[in-house]
Amino acid sequence: MTDAPEETGMLFEAPPLAEQERMVEAVLFASAEPVTIADLEARMPHGSNAAQAVEMLQKRYEGRGVRVVRVGEAWAIRTAPDLGFLMQKETVETRKLSRAAIETLAIVAYHQPCTRAEIEEIRGVSVSRGTIDQLLEMEWIRLGRRRMTPGRPVTFVVTPEFLDHFGLENARDLPGLKELRAAGLLENRPPPGAVPLGEGREDELDDDQTELFEEE
Repeated sequence: MTDAPEETGMLFEAPPLAEQERMVEAVLFASAEPVTIADLEARMPHGSNAAQAVEMLQKRYEGRGVRVVRVGEAWAIRTAPDLGFLMQKETVETRKLSRAAIETLAIVAYHQPCTRAEIEEIRGVSVSRGTIDQLLEMEWIRLGRRRMTPGRPVTFVVTPEFLDHFGLENARDLPGLKELRAAGLLENRPPPGAVPLGEGREDELDDDQTELFEEE
């Protein structure tokens, strides 16, 4: 009878770390979406240390053709950046965003969490529902918490899918002002006396298109 507790404990003993590393590798390899540590531990045997197993796996893949990378609060296996050209297809389907959508996305990314009113204040023009719906449909932004202000407006934040698409660990890794201008995301100020872009217009009238955001 005295051996029962010890025997019970043996039944729930966590597997060796090397085996846990293999489990993490299997889950990340098979998952199309980044996986959180909590999700990993929920799949693994009781007592497993998914965080340590991920760290071991990350070191194992250093310098290889694929890497274990952090995406927000989750982890994924991704192609090494310098080998990305090998994954390019001959035919690339381009998803075009209007200038209004790009500006809205940039504002959310740099000012999150922000409300629709705050987006409009920064842009200086009304934001159409279609613009917000397009970014929500692409899963590049999502609804955040409501503000504790009159009307309790909803806020918007960028998603892990947005970070993953652009190879960012978190929003702090977003490019600076210089890089944005070089990419064409920020235009020069209009000359003195020029009519502001959004004056008297809804953003759905702004049909300038760009191919800065591409989907392979």
